Amino acid sequence: MVVAANLDVRITIYDVAEAAGVSTATASKALNGTGRVSSETRARIKQVASDLGFRPNALARSLTRKRSFTVGLLTDDTYGRFTLPVMAGISEGLIDHGVSVFLCAIENSPELAKTHVDAMLDKQIDGIIATGKRVDRSLPVDLGHLPIPVVYALTAGPADAVTLVPDDRQGTSEAVGHLVRQGRRRIVHVTGPGSFRVVEERAAAFVEALHAAGLPAQTSAIMRGSWSERWGHEAVEALWSGTDRPDGICCGNDQIARGVVDALRERGVDVPLDVSVVGFDNWEIVAEQTRPPLTTIDMNLKELGRQAGQTLVRLVNGEAVETGLWRLPCTLVVRGS
Repeated sequence: MVVAANLDVRITIYDVAEAAGVSTATASKALNGTGRVSSETRARIKQVASDLGFRPNALARSLTRKRSFTVGLLTDDTYGRFTLPVMAGISEGLIDHGVSVFLCAIENSPELAKTHVDAMLDKQIDGIIATGKRVDRSLPVDLGHLPIPVVYALTAGPADAVTLVPDDRQGTSEAVGHLVRQGRRRIVHVTGPGSFRVVEERAAAFVEALHAAGLPAQTSAIMRGSWSERWGHEAVEALWSGTDRPDGICCGNDQIARGVVDALRERGVDVPLDVSVVGFDNWEIVAEQTRPPLTTIDMNLKELGRQAGQTLVRLVNGEAVETGLWRLPCTLVVRGS
């Protein structure tokens, strides 16, 4: 006997599958009228869904009436640092409706990219989400003339497309604001290579945030290097070789920040008593294992992926969607540094 759930609680396909004693895939097939599911099982799952009050999203229902119940995810981020959380968000937003994500890693090869795109088209996917490891570079393949919708996330897209990126300026302002609230007045920015657009955007936001706080903003307070723990160590060595030492350090990513924290500890500098440190990315495997755990800026990549998936659904359904660059807000995650 299935007991109807509280109407204020959204019932998902996971709940339906668990109550019916079947897999999520089987529940999706039964509810969408696809796949090989016996008529008895299909009827039982539909009854369980009805008893629980399961209501699929109308947009996704119309997406699943399209061709393949599949969207493609094309990426040059073979390490997966950025693509995996984006994909998790896409999957979370679509799995309730029986829509799968087909991942293809293209490295930096135009030939491999074309091969994967052709394979996706052969499978009659409903659309593509293009993502990568740099927001200032496009993937090595032209997706502008495909017969299916394309959404771009964390990679450069054409002006007439939808491109989703984290709001790096807002995130940097949050980081500086946190340091100022901690009473820090001599704040420096240790960041990555100047060849990255996000480095220059964050550097500009860093200066603006210091001005807004009434603090001096000198270009010497911005130190550019590599995206590495080693650079964090080197930056602290350079800073502590002089007399004008900072009491707050805003870092360009969590790896740099971890190197900074380790280098400070080696010098007997207490973090956060003597110096407060803020990272950027909220790469949990790094941030949570730093000692003390790292306060950092979360780019909310999972939410970015979820919104990319929902946007693709709307495009598949022929809805009007505002094109251009969408900047999604970052979040300050306060830990111990």
